[in-house]
Formats: sequence, C-alpha cells, structure tokens
Amino acid sequence: MTLHSLPVFVRLAGRGVILLGDGEPAEAKRRLLVRAGAVIGGEESDARLAIVAIEDETMALAAIARLKARGVLVNAVDRPDLCDFTLPAIVDRDPVLVAIGTGGASAGLAAALRQRLETLLPATLGQLARDLFDARPRLREHYPEGGARRRALGAGMRSGGWLDPMNGDASVARWFETQGAVDDALVEIRLTSADPDDLTLRQARLLGQADRLYHRADVPTAILDRARADAERFECDVAPAEPGPGLSIDLGFGERRTG
Repeated sequence: MTLHSLPVFVRLAGRGVILLGDGEPAEAKRRLLVRAGAVIGGEESDARLAIVAIEDETMALAAIARLKARGVLVNAVDRPDLCDFTLPAIVDRDPVLVAIGTGGASAGLAAALRQRLETLLPATLGQLARDLFDARPRLREHYPEGGARRRALGAGMRSGGWLDPMNGDASVARWFETQGAVDDALVEIRLTSADPDDLTLRQARLLGQADRLYHRADVPTAILDRARADAERFECDVAPAEPGPGLSIDLGFGERRTG
C-alpha cells in the first residue's frame, strides 16, 4: 500500500515560514507557528515553507502558484489538492508528539481523534521518553545489537510491562532490574483470517518487533503493513531454517514448512 504522505516532524525554531492571509484560519496557523518557534514572514521572505490562508479564491491560487514557482512547499488552507504538506492535529506530551492527519480529508475527524487520545495518553508519557533517552548508553551496553534492543524494549512496553506507555507508573529503572537477554529467534505465526483486526495482541506485538518477515504469497498486504516499515520482507513458500540474526517471523496460513 502506498502512503499518500510521509509524516515528517520539522524543527522550525528560529526558521522562517511564510504566512499569507488574515482572519481566524490564518490566526490559528500563526498561533501554531509561534508555538513551534518559527519566524513568520511575508511572501518575499526567504523561506522554504509557506501557509496560504487567503479566503479569496483568485488571490489564493495566484499566491500558491507564485510560491510553488520558487520551490516553496505550500500548505493551502481548505484546499487539500493544492497542499504539498498538511498540518496534523497534535497531542503534546513533550517530547512525545502524536500527530493525526487525514490528508486534508477531514480536519474534524483529526480533531475528534486528538480529543480521544488526549484522554488515553497519560501525562507522564513525556517523562518516560526522557528517561528512555537518558538510558540509551545503558541500553547499548546491555544490548549492543540493534535488533536485540528493539525486542527488549518491545517486550517491556507490552501491555502491563514495566515500560507500558499507557501506564502512568512506567519505570525504566525497574525495567532494567527485570531484564534478561533476548535471543535470536524464528517465530511462527499461523493466520486464521485475512483481517488484520483478527490478529491476537501477541501476534500484533511480534509483527511490530520483527526484523524480517518470511511470508506466503497469499498473506494480505493489510497484515504485512502491521510490521515495522523497515522490516525486511521475503515472499517464499518455505521459511529458512537459519533466517538470520534478530527476530524473524514465519507468516502464513496453514501448517508451517521450513527448509
């Protein structure tokens, strides 16, 4: 499945952004840019990003064309087909940011999802992120191999784990006290349905942690998409007996066959 947009977090502090327009739509974008530390300028500013919130259609289209001709990436308010980038709804648990976008299809839907997530994500989530950042040297010492680190963290962040991000009492220190080594493994997942919503919690967690997938041709793309975006994928009828270092998944319907 092709992504219609690639979500990217851009550091704007001290950087110029063009903002054109007036009224509440423009003021809402101004408040967001100020919060991000951007330096807001007019059309002639030397900036690479612009937000056009001009209500008059003719004036807006002309401004968008001029900016794009200069190579400036444009967010055209209420004109999703003309947007080079969109601005998502944001849940802020500094330094954790959760961005919800709909590709311009419905700002109301993005706002509703943000409001729901605000009630679900604990206020301590930011502190957990800072603790994990501070623990990076210790993590590398315990798990020199990147795949082992991912699997150990994934196990710690599972529901009910010491690092469960939905638990307001998550503790990096206590997690370190309970760690054991994570070995290379080939794990079998036998699918009973083509619907990704029918995956068990364990299966979904393993797919999210796997370094590589060995999958049959009949495994739906919707299920493959539940794996990490950077996981290696191999379409094959037989999973190798020695799949390589890290966590590998033998994924398919029916009985397992190994080579």
